Formats: sequence, structure tokens, C-alpha cells
Amino acid sequence: MICIISKRKVLKYPHCVSKCFSKALSIGYICVEKIFQRIMNTVGERIKKSRTQAAMTQSDLAAKVGISYVQIGRYEKRGAVPSSDVLAKLADALGTTTDFLMHGSLQDKASSQINDNELLSLFRSVEKMNNEDKSVIKTVIDALVTKRQLQQLAQ
Repeated sequence: MICIISKRKVLKYPHCVSKCFSKALSIGYICVEKIFQRIMNTVGERIKKSRTQAAMTQSDLAAKVGISYVQIGRYEKRGAVPSSDVLAKLADALGTTTDFLMHGSLQDKASSQINDNELLSLFRSVEKMNNEDKSVIKTVIDALVTKRQLQQLAQ
């Protein structure tokens, strides 16, 4: 069942996701299921990446977590949602954190939120500097942002 949320009510469409999404676009709603699937697929991708880096099979991981290897496949390929306790067990077995499995690394977050590659590269360079230099750069950036905000208020 696919849910489409409008401003005031939830409509349910038992159609496939792509049909739901095109219907949602045509009537101005947001297809939450499509967005949710995209997020959960990245969780599955991170589970698979962590598992392969740990040189584990789906069966190995399943045995450590206490679930079937079929369920591991569902998480990795079908976007099935692990419960919070299973997610914690997966993170423990993979030697990572639940935060990483859910959200990725800080670099993944930064890359997804900053579109300007040159700016992202500069921020990565600043990150390697000592704390005193970082503080100066933060102060300069803060001053520029504040100046821009004041200019916009004055208009």
C-alpha cells in the first residue's frame, strides 16, 4: 500500500510506486513512500558495503545478528526496514554505528547538502587545519553571512 500525503489528509493508492509517484506529481502531492524507499535503499547499501568490507557473507552476518540470511538480503536489496534493535545488532556485528548505517559518514552528509564542489573542497581543507586557524575562518564566514543578512534586511 502506497500512501500519498496532502496538506490535510492521507490518500492510499494500492498502485505500484512509479504509478503512485506520477499520480502524486500530477495532483501536487508528495509521494512519501518513494522518498522512504530511497532512504532505506541507502541503508541497505551501507549494510552491504560494511558487510563486504568485513569479508562476511549474508549468512555470516545473519548468524551473528540472529536472523535469517534471507532477511539480510531483503535489507540490502529490497529496502526492507530493520527494526531499531536489529539495526543495533547489525551495527555491532559490522563494527560500525547505527548512525552510520542510517545516515552515512559526515562526508556523505556534507556532500549531499553542499552542491558547490569547490566550496566543499575548501571546507575539507579547512577541516585539516589547526583549531586556531579554523576559529579564524569560522569568524570570517560568520561575519560575511551576518553582513549579507543585514543587507537583505535593509532592502
